[in-house]
Parts: sequence; structure tokens; C-alpha cells
Amino acid sequence: MDGRRLSFRLAGINNQNFVMRDEETGSWWQQVSGESILGPLKGRRLRSVPHDELTFGLWKREHPSGRVLRPDKRVAARYAPADWEARMTRVPVVTPSADGRLAPRDLVVGLEAGGKAKAYPFEALVKHSPVVDTVGGVPVLVVVGEDGKSVRAFERAAGGRASEFFVKPGATPLRLVDAETGSEWDFAGAAVAGPLAGSRLTKLPVLKDYWFDWKLYHPDTDVYMLGER
Repeated sequence: MDGRRLSFRLAGINNQNFVMRDEETGSWWQQVSGESILGPLKGRRLRSVPHDELTFGLWKREHPSGRVLRPDKRVAARYAPADWEARMTRVPVVTPSADGRLAPRDLVVGLEAGGKAKAYPFEALVKHSPVVDTVGGVPVLVVVGEDGKSVRAFERAAGGRASEFFVKPGATPLRLVDAETGSEWDFAGAAVAGPLAGSRLTKLPVLKDYWFDWKLYHPDTDVYMLGER
């Protein structure tokens, strides 16, 4: 923050969202938004860095020489138990302005584009991937990897024009084809064959989250319904 390196530690949990405290100023920060909610830096916001939430198999294929952070046996007893996620589903949560479209713990993939936010129910994405949509005037593409778990989103401007995308039948690994040029694209958004080979789609940040959490920090979010455009 302002060129100063901050060191963070767990401060608590708010509506099942991590709250961290920096040791340098004592300010408290909200995990999901990166905003300071208490202390000398209240109102300031950390800059988000690009990240992916992928299965290890898919990540390893894309980064065969990548390094892996292994569990530390010295503190293994302090790690969350394997059933932690299942246990947490019994903890009450707050969902503001619930409208009945989704249950609080429905898993969604949220993205922001053109000043607007939209939540894509994960089950709908798995059934309908790739999803071709427009958010805040930005043509977007949301696609689920062949593992059925990893999700990425892109601006669907192939060759400078908004394009439709389809899954190439029988392709392993996953390949997408754009309707404008017939070029083939991989899950990383790179054109690997066809007239646009060597091109890349602009990647959009996505957050796989529970509906109650996404709705809390994006109160005006739209929701994608299966088959909707």
C-alpha cells in the first residue's frame, strides 16, 4: 500500500468471509473485496492480482514445470479438516435482498465488466458451457474446462469483432471454435489453429463464490439463467 509492504494475519471471520489484519498499521481488511474496513487505512483497497482457481490436473498440464506448495508436516494438525466445507454448510449466513432466484449456498461464478456485475450459477455453466453473453456492454465468453470444475472468462472479441464460440466436438483437450473465422482456441484463450492462430482473447477475472457472498458485495448483480442471452 503506497509502496509499503504489509504483513497480514487472520483477524476473524465475517459472514464466513476471511478478515485479515496488517501488522504494520493494525487495519482490518476484507478478503473478498480487498478493502480496509477498520483502522488507519479504512476505505483503502488492495489491488487484486490475476488468479485462477483450477483443478491440479488442468493446471499441471498448462504448467508442467510449475512449483507446488506442499503441506507443512510440522503444523499439519492445525490445518482445516477434510470435511470442513461440509461442516460450514450448517453455519447460518446473511444474504441481503434475497429474491428467491438462488439459494444462499448456490455456487456461482461472478464477473464484472463495463461497470456491471453478473453471477452465473455453476450448475448452469456446466450444462451450457460455453456461455456467450454481454455484461455492461462488453461481449463476454464464460467457459468450463473439460474437468467440469475449472472456469475462465474472456472478452469474446476474436479478430477485433464480437464472435460466437462453440465447443469442438470430440476434441481433447477442450477446444473452442469461433463462428467468424473458424479458428480454434484453447482453455487459456489462445488461438492454436486457423486464421487467428497466435492471437489471444482478453481474460476477465472471475470469482467462484457462494451466492450469499457474491450478492453481499455486488447488491445490484444480474443473474444468468440457463439459456438466457
